[in-house]
Parts: sequence; C-alpha cells; structure tokens
Amino acid sequence: MFQIPIIGAFLEAAGTILYKKLANRHRVTYRDFLVYGFLSIVLVSLPFLYFFWRIDPLAGSNINLAILFLIITISIFANYFSFFAFKHKDLSKIQSIRLTLPLFTILLAFILSFFFEIYSNERNYYILFFAFIASITLFLSNIRKEHFVFDKYSWSMLLGSFLFAIELTLSKPLVQFYHPITFYFIRSLFILIIVFAIFRDNLSTLKPVGKGLFLASALFWVGYRAILYYGYGAFGIVFTTTILILSPVLIYLASWLFLKEKVTRRQVFSSIIIVVCILGTIWIGN
Repeated sequence: MFQIPIIGAFLEAAGTILYKKLANRHRVTYRDFLVYGFLSIVLVSLPFLYFFWRIDPLAGSNINLAILFLIITISIFANYFSFFAFKHKDLSKIQSIRLTLPLFTILLAFILSFFFEIYSNERNYYILFFAFIASITLFLSNIRKEHFVFDKYSWSMLLGSFLFAIELTLSKPLVQFYHPITFYFIRSLFILIIVFAIFRDNLSTLKPVGKGLFLASALFWVGYRAILYYGYGAFGIVFTTTILILSPVLIYLASWLFLKEKVTRRQVFSSIIIVVCILGTIWIGN
C-alpha cells in the first residue's frame, strides 16, 4: 500500500500550486487565507464525514485533548507565518526555505523515538539514511548563495516550516483514535472557529475565481492530509515523509509545464537522487 503516500504527493503538489496562485495573483490577505482556507476545508470535508466519521472514546482523554489543542494552536501560527512569507517578491527563496519542512519533521520524529514508545518505529536507520539524503538534497536543490541573507519573510517561512513539523509530529499519537478525514475535519473546524472570531471584522469579499481556487485547493488538501495521517499510522512519519518528498519534484515538473518556470540542472539532478531515495525507502519498507 506504499502507493497511497505517492498519491498524497500528487495532491500536495496540486494544493501548493493553487495556494501560490492565491497568494500572488489574487491579493488574498493572511486573514482571508486563514478564514476562507479553513472554511473551504470544512465545507469540502463535510460530505465525506457521512462515510468516514470515526472517533475512538480514548480520543477524549485529557492527554489526547491537550495534544489536539496544542496541534490546533501551533497550526494557526504555522499557517500565518507561511502565508505571510509567500508575499515575498522572490518566491524561489521562500520556496527553498519551505523545503526544510521534511527535514524538520524527520529529525523531530527521530528524536522523539528515544523518549516515547509511539514513535519507536521511527528509528529504522536504513530508512532514516534515505530520508536524510532525500530531505537534504531537496533543500540544497533550490538554495542559492543569496538565499542565506535572511529577511522577515525568510524567517517567517523558516518558523512556519518548523511549526508545521511540530504539528505533524504531534499528530501521530492521535491518528490511531480517528479516521484521517475525521481528524483533519475536527482540527480544521476548531481552527476556523478561532480565526473567524479573531478576524471576522477584517475580511475581504472574494471574487468568484478566488472562491473557486479556495475550494479546489481544499479538495486537494483534504485528500493529502487524509493520506498523510493514514501513512503516519500505517508506515510511520519518517517513511511517509520520505515518500511525500516526491511532491516538490512534481511541483518542479508542473511549474515547468503549466507556469512556464525554468527548471535548473541542479533541480533535475536532485530530483533523480530523490526518486532513487524514495525507491530505496519503498524497497526497505516492504
């Protein structure tokens, strides 16, 4: 069933491209992004809940509710910092920094494996080898010398990526108590309630194209997160994250085909290394 995370990589790539369009071509503010983005996710998720609603009673324990609250809080800040960073005029720089997310996630899962039983399967050193090679290659594929000069947008994306990594890593203990779509819906619903309460008086009126992009991106993100949470429970964080590193490779391809962006030789070479690492991970994982 390793094919499932590969499908997730395609969905993540599509969702990311649509979010880039919203941030840069439709002048969506971070307030609009947070409220309308999570509203779209909640609306898109609703029809699926009829078929996939599942919550284990243990999800209501004090410790699990505390973890859920922490995930929701961290996610709000992660989304804010990441979307703010997308306003930078040099998107290649911001995208390069965003590619630290898989590395942060793998490192956190590996560290937690020494302290908590639920993360014990994250210490497969053969998979970790391929995971680190793939994630470091991914980061180096886009980085340039001038990218090391950080401004507020760069720091914002780095912080957003690190917070997303914390959120994703903390999700693993909870995914066993929910269906993946149920978990993503509950997470997104609480985030929507909080951000709407904060920003309800400062929202813009969206054009039909903007509404369509939000709903389309939400459909991709619901599918991606459902697969990601399933992968965490079935294969582990490190394995799933390594497979999902295929997503930036697909973004390179889609940007070249549809957005007419240039792809460098370094990106092509790094993509080959990443694909080899993914194949190695799949071979060991099976």
